Amino acid sequence: MSQAAAWAREGERSHMWLLRLMVWISLTAGRSLGRVVLHGIALYFVLFAPRAQRASRAYLARMLGRAPRWRERYKHVLWFATTIHDRVFLLRNRGAGLQVDVRGADALHAALRGGRGALLMGAHLGSFEVLRTVGQKRGGLRVAMAMYEDNARQLNATLAAIAPDAMQDVIALGRMESMLAVRDRLDDGCLVGLLADRSLAADDACARLPFLGEEAAFPLGPWRLAAMLQRPVFFMAGLYLGGNRYEIRFEPLADFRATPRALRPAAMAEAQRAYVAVLERTLRDAPLNWFNFYDFWHAP
Repeated sequence: MSQAAAWAREGERSHMWLLRLMVWISLTAGRSLGRVVLHGIALYFVLFAPRAQRASRAYLARMLGRAPRWRERYKHVLWFATTIHDRVFLLRNRGAGLQVDVRGADALHAALRGGRGALLMGAHLGSFEVLRTVGQKRGGLRVAMAMYEDNARQLNATLAAIAPDAMQDVIALGRMESMLAVRDRLDDGCLVGLLADRSLAADDACARLPFLGEEAAFPLGPWRLAAMLQRPVFFMAGLYLGGNRYEIRFEPLADFRATPRALRPAAMAEAQRAYVAVLERTLRDAPLNWFNFYDFWHAP
């Protein structure tokens, strides 16, 4: 099993445990008191999650150019816990106290004028829920998430406990009908988000691209899907900036609507390189939002 898959199984179990605890704390105590408890949870993970902490130290060292201090490692975990905590309020429509700025929305709305939807390529970076919630409320955008079946099953189990209405916005990948489901959502004018930074399937093809000073593997599947469905593609990120502040970013990466079949492989490669470049630039701006707590560069 790859390190990415191992982290997904072990890390997502921790994620689910943390999320269930955050649901109870959030709905019982509210955001302000819940954030007091978050500090204790972050401390626990710093002290008792050695594998995740090794990955956090290695990542932060790349970003800082030196060994991270204890406080910096603690803040990295706290940022992760905060996005999970705020997920509860966003899904329950109780996120009015959050301040959210949006960048790049004009280009996205322009691409949607044809009414055939667009693909959003994200990463395990920041908060997807803030994007979905704010997009619906401010821009009238419908946003669905496509993910591998095991992850979709875990997320649906959580959504069932927090906000059952959100379950309809999760598309499970890895089935014969998955691409048709994504196509139908796009044809209905929806945005469909995919996380294009890691793959959990052992047989997924990947490209190794320079990323934060060293080559790392990025899956080709999301780009094949975008080319086959012939849709515009945007980078997406919902960045946590501290306190109650978030920033949503959209940036155009590619438009496969007019790409001839013979040119698709080159267009896919160019779009993926653009994605990795934007991802790196975004992390330079908001480094604590990186939530791949495993050895991303050396995972098989």
